[in-house]
Amino acid sequence: MGLAKDDLVLEVGHDSDCDSTLRDQIMEITGTQFLEGSTSEVVDAVIIWWREGDGDLVDELMDALTYLSETGPIWVLTPKVGREGHVEPSDIQDAAPIAGLSVTSTIALAKDWTATRLVARKAGKR
Repeated sequence: MGLAKDDLVLEVGHDSDCDSTLRDQIMEITGTQFLEGSTSEVVDAVIIWWREGDGDLVDELMDALTYLSETGPIWVLTPKVGREGHVEPSDIQDAAPIAGLSVTSTIALAKDWTATRLVARKAGKR
C-alpha cells in the first residue's frame, strides 16, 4: 500500500465487518493509530471501507480529499465478489474522475476485501 513509518492515515467507514488483521498490520507499519473524520490533520493516506449502499462515493471521495496531502493516495476497500456489500469496480472507476482522482491499481488485499488505489490527477491533464 506504500505506507511508511509515521504516516498519518485517516480511516473512514470502519465497522465490525472490516478486516482487523489488515488494520493491525497497517498500524504496525505506520506506528500510528488511525485518525477519524473529526481530525484537522493533513494525512498521508485515506482508507475508505466502502460497501454497496453506503451512500454517494463521489461525496465520500471529495470529503477525503480535504484531509489528504498532495501526493497521498486514497484506498477504497470493498468486499470481494460474492461477499455481502460487494461494489462493482465500475462504480469506483465512474466516481473517481468526478472527484478529480485517477484509479491506479486494484489489489486483493485481504481475505474478503479488495483495495483500489486512487490518486489526484495531475494539473493540466484532461
